[in-house]
Amino acid sequence: MKRIGLFVSFLAMLTSSVSAQEADLIGKISVELNAVQTTESSCTLSFLIINGLDQRIDKAIYETVLFDKNGQVNRLTLFDFGTLPPARPRVRQFVLPQMECRQLGRVLFNGANTCDGANLEAGICSSSLLPSSRTDVEIIG
Repeated sequence: MKRIGLFVSFLAMLTSSVSAQEADLIGKISVELNAVQTTESSCTLSFLIINGLDQRIDKAIYETVLFDKNGQVNRLTLFDFGTLPPARPRVRQFVLPQMECRQLGRVLFNGANTCDGANLEAGICSSSLLPSSRTDVEIIG
């Protein structure tokens, strides 16, 4: 009986911490660099993105600046995250040709190049961006 009570208490704590994490995403567009992988002569970046807005985003494209380990700009590019339904996690991958992941030091989201969707507030894709990283590569925005 005690084990069942401990298990129920553990589940309650786990649920409340997940709810607190989800609450932090309300009104935000969370973009997490989840993994980096070097393949032959390119680097693949895997992002987990969650639209915490009430509205669907039909098209989200971010102007992105890639910096090397020395802090110098390597390139300016566009990352097309596509359609982002509310509260549904999506994974998007981008291949960076002629770059090894070990060369990449920082990714800057300069702002939204495109942010399309019905009833979206102007500038919301830039102002609500919440970047983070689970890798050694720093993400700012």
